[in-house]
Amino acid sequence: MRSVIDILDLSVEEIDELIRTACDMIENPKKYSECLKGKKIATLFFEPSTRTRLSFEAAMMELGGSALGFSDAKNSSASKGETVSDTARVVSCYADIIAMRHPLEGAPYVASLAASIPVINAGDGGHAHPTQTLADLLTIYREKGRFHNLTVGFCGDLKYGRPVHSLIHALSRYTGVKIVLISPDELALPDYIKRDVIEKHGMPYYETTSLDEAIPELDVLYMTRVQGERFDDPDEYFRLKDFYILDPAKLENAKSDMIILHPLPRVDEITVDVDADPRACYFKQVFNGKNMRKALILKLVTEAEANPASAKRPTRMLSSNICKNSRCICKSERGLIPQAVETDEGLRCAFCDSAVEIN
Repeated sequence: MRSVIDILDLSVEEIDELIRTACDMIENPKKYSECLKGKKIATLFFEPSTRTRLSFEAAMMELGGSALGFSDAKNSSASKGETVSDTARVVSCYADIIAMRHPLEGAPYVASLAASIPVINAGDGGHAHPTQTLADLLTIYREKGRFHNLTVGFCGDLKYGRPVHSLIHALSRYTGVKIVLISPDELALPDYIKRDVIEKHGMPYYETTSLDEAIPELDVLYMTRVQGERFDDPDEYFRLKDFYILDPAKLENAKSDMIILHPLPRVDEITVDVDADPRACYFKQVFNGKNMRKALILKLVTEAEANPASAKRPTRMLSSNICKNSRCICKSERGLIPQAVETDEGLRCAFCDSAVEIN
């Protein structure tokens, strides 16, 4: 059964198709209002979420379907020790598609291996968030009219910011995209993304700690929240959480047609008086995200009905590896054999994509 765990599980052509469908849904909502009548989505959210969970549920309801699930691991059998695999197998008996958010990286992929229905990754730790990236892409397309020849600045938590990681992967497939990485040293983009994505695809980029220095050249400014839940040391979080604050004064030096994106929720990194600026597009992202999720749910459920035995995510596995990522699902899922995927960049953990060493 086909699932979407990473943005790269979708080709450029498929993303273009989803954008066309989402735009048509925005223009003609009644046309799609009963497409999935009688179908159910299970939203399995093992960590808190407002926008993403409600977005998935609203998307399915606007397609004529219904939603079930939970919004806290404490309200699930995970609190009793049930594995992700067992949860996926059980929920496959109740629903037609799963949207899963989990604090452990690779958990939705593990679920997809066990489930008999499609699984959508709704965010796994600091790893990936493909449907947020779909929301980002639709917003950029509707506001800028293109993906090519843009200068995109990412500001804030680039280390743990899964929307940043996924969007950089997506943009790497377009030409003329320049990346500006704006962060304190402690929250810099992981080296493997710089090496295996940005540099591999020949994308020009530079790193800076100064938002003021970078903002005049940007077509897109992607702000992120410093995520306290990803820090092991609370003191480090409080030292870094207000490192960048976007306010009207900083925007005086920005292009008049620059757009401001943010995956939300925000805390203090964008002041509320920026909301009235026509360049602020983060609430448009919410609306666009719902429609891209509608398009994706419709695509996956329709594909599953047409070909229920479709292949799972293709990988080349080697049994036995050491994954050093403490947030990887392989550290806690009972019965899960750690595995490596052989890639052009070397061996990666099959679940969290971290570099691994063979025993």
